[in-house]
Amino acid sequence: MRISVPATGVGLRARRRFEHFRGRLVIARIILAILAVQGAIVGLWATVAPHSWYSSFPGFGTRWVAVDGPYNHHLAGDVGAFFLALTAVTIAALVVDGATAARIAGIGWLTFGIPHFVYHATHRPAALGATSFTVSLIGAFLLVVAGLVCVFAPPRGDIPRSNDSRFPGRRPRASR
Repeated sequence: MRISVPATGVGLRARRRFEHFRGRLVIARIILAILAVQGAIVGLWATVAPHSWYSSFPGFGTRWVAVDGPYNHHLAGDVGAFFLALTAVTIAALVVDGATAARIAGIGWLTFGIPHFVYHATHRPAALGATSFTVSLIGAFLLVVAGLVCVFAPPRGDIPRSNDSRFPGRRPRASR
């Protein structure tokens, strides 16, 4: 959308503020999309094939879950359902397209991500090598970072959904 800006500095300031506002929400939406894809993959895998998820997560020849205790079908299925629930909330935040919805989804991911990271940081299975342990910590920490971005990146308030060229808080010009 192209917006003509009057020669006064006020219009230019409003345009920059709007672009900054929009850019911060776009960053949050990108992170939400990444979280939704990741949550859907893990959630579907653990729900549909819990033993496969348990014995081979995260895949590519690496096993993080199986080295941390015996298989429990109920627990693995619950993990999958939990990830699918977070994915549903995240997709809803993307559909609603608002700062508040992004923050709510971010709070959900933080509620999971912080205890998940703390657990992994304080419990290293003996069978987990140093490289796998480090990568698993980085992966768990990235969930916390993504949640924080979703909570703090969106600007206050929501972007108007209309395609009107007026800015929030700007009075319409009087007719000539």
